[in-house]
Amino acid sequence: MSVSPAPSTTASVGASAPTQAELLDFVRRTAADAELISSLPLDPQGRTWVRLEGPGGSEAWLIGWPPGTGTGWHDHAESVGAFVTASGELKENSLAARLPADGWKTLELTDGVDRARRLSTGKGRSFGQHHVHEVLNESTDEHAISVHAYYPPLPQIRRYSRTGQVLRLEHVERPEDWQ
Repeated sequence: MSVSPAPSTTASVGASAPTQAELLDFVRRTAADAELISSLPLDPQGRTWVRLEGPGGSEAWLIGWPPGTGTGWHDHAESVGAFVTASGELKENSLAARLPADGWKTLELTDGVDRARRLSTGKGRSFGQHHVHEVLNESTDEHAISVHAYYPPLPQIRRYSRTGQVLRLEHVERPEDWQ
């Protein structure tokens, strides 16, 4: 199965649910809270995180990224989200393609679906459902810190491996796996 670039759309999750713009506003305001950002314990060996109270019942996280760490390829299933770098710089690699929600293990990606962006302090983005990406701290000597928010609260995270243009679903994590 080949997957081609997706049209640019905005996900709709309901009238009372926070929008992508509201989530982005929340993570920007939170990332600007110097006292909160400095309170995150940083570990030189692995990522650290603290759960935050997000707007409208959303799930939010403050995350510390040691040099050279990343998430690996993943998506947030039916959740929309936003994140902002609060300190340091992160790189996001993403796919500009709408993937089938279920029923596949391996996909061959077509040319033109790869996107990369650098997110320095204060920079961020929002994203829709089924957004496949990886987030990396490519620094060799500086921690990065970011703020993330998702709505609805993450029902699952699908983890992928990628070799060239082949994306393979490796496993699915549920909330009890990371809380």
